[in-house]
Amino acid sequence: MGIEISPERFDALVDQALDAIPDELAAQVHNLVVLVEEWPPESEPQDTLGLYDGVALTDRNDLYGLTLPDRIFIFRQPLQQMCVDESDLAAEIRITVIHEIAHHFGIDDDKLHELGWA
Repeated sequence: MGIEISPERFDALVDQALDAIPDELAAQVHNLVVLVEEWPPESEPQDTLGLYDGVALTDRNDLYGLTLPDRIFIFRQPLQQMCVDESDLAAEIRITVIHEIAHHFGIDDDKLHELGWA
């Protein structure tokens, strides 16, 4: 199983997933950047699809604005390895983007599982 597409096409699928976020939700995102990496860091399981690195909006205080942006990483190789075609890949990227943005809003994995976005 697996699909391989160009890095440029993968980036375009990530952009489409980000563009699909409703404007009213996107307007609430602050100090966040989304990055595509080939693989998760060695400290993470190598089948990790995405990773939120930052301080959730619910945990920020008045001093938070003085920090570097939070980061969402989307990992290209694990996503490609689990998908059978581009449609499947686009759907998994969308789920991963939503999952990681939910962490930005302070939603934990247990709640995401409950909502079907884990």
